[in-house]
Amino acid sequence: MELTYRKATTDDAELLLDIYNASFYDDYIRYGECPGYGKTKAEMEAAIETSSKYIVLYDTDFVGVISVIEKEKEMYELNCLCVLPAYQGMGIGTQAFQYMLTVCPNWKQITLVTPADKEQNINFYTKKCGFHLGRKTMDGNVEIVSFYRNRFTDS
Repeated sequence: MELTYRKATTDDAELLLDIYNASFYDDYIRYGECPGYGKTKAEMEAAIETSSKYIVLYDTDFVGVISVIEKEKEMYELNCLCVLPAYQGMGIGTQAFQYMLTVCPNWKQITLVTPADKEQNINFYTKKCGFHLGRKTMDGNVEIVSFYRNRFTDS
C-alpha cells in the first residue's frame, strides 16, 4: 500500500470538509455533536492557518487527514486523525500517525482526546500508537478521555 502525504493549504478547505464530514458523520449522529463534523469553509480555512494538516493519499485517492498543533515548545496535540470509513482497518491511520512523528521530529509529548466510549479509538491509540490513557472529562454532552505519549519514557 503506497501512502503519500501533502500539506493542506486553504485551497484544500472544501476537500478537508468532505473528508471530515464523511469520517465523523457517525459520531455526530451518535452524540448529537462532534467537533470534526459540520465546520464551515471559513472555520476550516482558519484551522488550516493555525495547525499543520496533512492530507493522506492512497495511490491517488484522498483517504484521510492528520492534523497536529504545537501547543508549547515540543508539546503537540494530535487534534485530528481521520480516515474515510471505506479505507479504515487497512493500517492507514497507523501509518499516518508514524508520518506525523517525522514532521514533528522534536516532540517530547503528544496528547489527544477521543470519546470515552469509543473502544475502537482507545484500542487504536493505545495498542497501535503507544499512547497511555489519561483522565476522563465532559466536553458538552460527551464524556471524553485524554491520551498522552511521552517520547523519552514511551518510545
